[in-house]
Amino acid sequence: QVQLVESGGGLVQPGGSLRLSCAASGIIFSIYDMGWYRQAPGKQRELVASITTGGRTIYADSVKGRFTISRDNANDTVYLRMNSLRPEDSAVYYCNADRNPLNYWGQGTQVTVSS
Repeated sequence: QVQLVESGGGLVQPGGSLRLSCAASGIIFSIYDMGWYRQAPGKQRELVASITTGGRTIYADSVKGRFTISRDNANDTVYLRMNSLRPEDSAVYYCNADRNPLNYWGQGTQVTVSS
């Protein structure tokens, strides 16, 4: 059974930081490209950042320079370090594991940026 379990979300003030974690089980983590997506109320789910099996990263323009994605293949975990958070970063953040045609999602973790 594949599980992606996100953690680390919460309420933070503008300008603050959070680190999200996604622990994977039931897959050979190192052969999956991993990604973080987010979905705000009334909006479509969007890619925030991704990291390939080889460590190549991609970021949405809105988070470049503020967010950092990383992976720990020894512990089957992907991280998203979020700095300089803004109210518009508020959303449910989802972890994704992709190895075509297989694709898995976590249950999501809420991030709220508000004073």
